Amino acid sequence: MIVVSDTSPLSALITIGRADLLVTLFGKVYMPPAVEFELRQFHASLPPFLILQCVAHPSRVTPLRQRLDQGEAEAIVLAQELQAGYLLMDEIAGRDVAQQAGLHVVGLLGVLIQAKQKALLPSIQAVLMELEAGTTFYIGADLKARVLREAGEH
Repeated sequence: MIVVSDTSPLSALITIGRADLLVTLFGKVYMPPAVEFELRQFHASLPPFLILQCVAHPSRVTPLRQRLDQGEAEAIVLAQELQAGYLLMDEIAGRDVAQQAGLHVVGLLGVLIQAKQKALLPSIQAVLMELEAGTTFYIGADLKARVLREAGEH
């Protein structure tokens, strides 16, 4: 399955040392140049399973820039061009645009749920605590409770 990612899910997992979940779940993950640029602002090195891929039709990015940042816009176009099985994205505006374009969007929480279901994580609660302590990742109480319920942890 082809997986394309926006910046935030990658950055959060790299920051807490859990990027290996992505390679275990998906093998390799594609990212457009704007996502690589954003990641390199905060991370000196990137995992080798991240594959840099330019969009084939940059003109398709421009109209998306009215609502989205460059990384989100490029990730959506790349996911469409590669016919990705998943687009990893957390930002609401980007998710809305991607879903309207017919893409299957999974956020960081969805990745964690998949990892728990495949016994790659003993506890999502522990990872959420790592994210809250070590990153700018925010999850509201209601969503957190729903995710933990879905993961069988509450």
